[in-house]
Amino acid sequence: MIIFFRLFYQRKGWMASMLKKLFMRKKEEVIMAPITGKVLPLENVPDEVFSQKLVGDGLAIEPVEGTVVSPLDREVIQVFPTKHAIGIRGDNGLEVLIHIGLDTVELNGEGFAAHVEQNSKVQAGDPLISFELEKIKSMSYSPISPIIITNGEVVESMTKTDQEFVEKGKSVLIKVNKK
Repeated sequence: MIIFFRLFYQRKGWMASMLKKLFMRKKEEVIMAPITGKVLPLENVPDEVFSQKLVGDGLAIEPVEGTVVSPLDREVIQVFPTKHAIGIRGDNGLEVLIHIGLDTVELNGEGFAAHVEQNSKVQAGDPLISFELEKIKSMSYSPISPIIITNGEVVESMTKTDQEFVEKGKSVLIKVNKK
């Protein structure tokens, strides 16, 4: 009889663990650096929409190369027609906007190449967009690229990196605890 109860409770623990994994979403989301470069606080971005956090909170990166990778796992929710920005939704619903450069929408996609489309499933580190960094600079556009959490209402707390330089797909940029 003791063996029966021991087996029952062991299986009950296993079953509870499985149900928890199925129905409980993780509360912490790690946003990896999507671009290699120098990290800047949003307040230092020379564009009021971003510096005043009108779109959301996050960080900016001044790129040293022209590749954007996915900062988290799940799906692409929007690729702007001009390919200067892309939206990603993580496993637990966190939405991240990567805006390549400032006012680069005016380039109408020139110098940008998308490697994914809307509804594409992605893993952190997968290539999303390539861009011609030198072209952006030569046309007098700022390459500073904000990385924004656009659904801040689901964020309980956010920890931003204190690193001055991050490497795409390898450095943690932001850790978010959801409500």
